[in-house]
Amino acid sequence: MSYDNQFQREIVHTVKVRAGRKRTYFFDIQKAKNGDYYVTLSETTRRDDGRFKRQKLFLYKEDFNRFVKGLEEVVNMIKTDLMPDYDYDLFDRRQEEWEAKQRELEAQEATTSEEQSPADNTSTEATEAQKGTSEDAAESKEEDISW
Repeated sequence: MSYDNQFQREIVHTVKVRAGRKRTYFFDIQKAKNGDYYVTLSETTRRDDGRFKRQKLFLYKEDFNRFVKGLEEVVNMIKTDLMPDYDYDLFDRRQEEWEAKQRELEAQEATTSEEQSPADNTSTEATEAQKGTSEDAAESKEEDISW
């Protein structure tokens, strides 16, 4: 049995949190062989060479309350004592704006592809213009908000 299969457990639920261009967090609820549930917190980062690096933290039921209490304590200390004037909602607003822009681009692409059917005799110029628009849209999909 391989190492991965030996420790693979049933994932019951996952919450994915995008954090910028290169970082994503995963909060997974997993079921152990004995029927208990635990949480794995994973951070995945994209390295400059295009490969990914993953780090995991396992959080068991007996530590839930202390973990949450400790996390709240340090986050609140930063927010209230160390950096009280900082706008902590700024990144959420930027992410929402970026997601709205992506939805708008996808809707435009869908409309464009519906309008053009295979039976249309479109000019080469129109085809090239659409191709350029599709390439721009594809580039913007890969583009992420920068912070």
